Amino acid sequence: MLKKLFKKSKEQIIYAPLNGDILPLEEVPDPVFSQKMMGEGIAIMPSDGKLVSPINGKVVQIPDTKHAIGLVADDGTEILIHVGLETVALKGKGFDVKVQADDTVKLGDLLMDIDLAYIKEHASSTVTPIIITNNTDGSKQLSYTDETKSIAQETALITVTS
Repeated sequence: MLKKLFKKSKEQIIYAPLNGDILPLEEVPDPVFSQKMMGEGIAIMPSDGKLVSPINGKVVQIPDTKHAIGLVADDGTEILIHVGLETVALKGKGFDVKVQADDTVKLGDLLMDIDLAYIKEHASSTVTPIIITNNTDGSKQLSYTDETKSIAQETALITVTS
């Protein structure tokens, strides 16, 4: 019992995977994200097309449409990075993925090159939600940055405490 009382909480910092403007998830113009149906998180309106790993961990999923990447951090936090809105319909065009499922990644490793001009022209938005997908039970406490601009791999977006 005493071990539980004095058990140290663990922190996982999720850094920005993109340069750009930081938005609250509630401002993403898609109810799946703004109503947090997939989980809690934050979003970035990217200013360039370099998507890097926001954590040390592992790539767990890349759909055939290449519009998203699922990661799991070393502490077990699951992260979904969903590039743009209505980008599934692009069938992978505009996305040059540099990793594959089961790859180990370090903070700042290049995950994907994104053709932002193509995405802007062919999808409804380039806004990119970053979602914590394994906190539906609320066991992890999430705190968000107050910053409005992100620098990839430098700006701490979300601190996850478990």
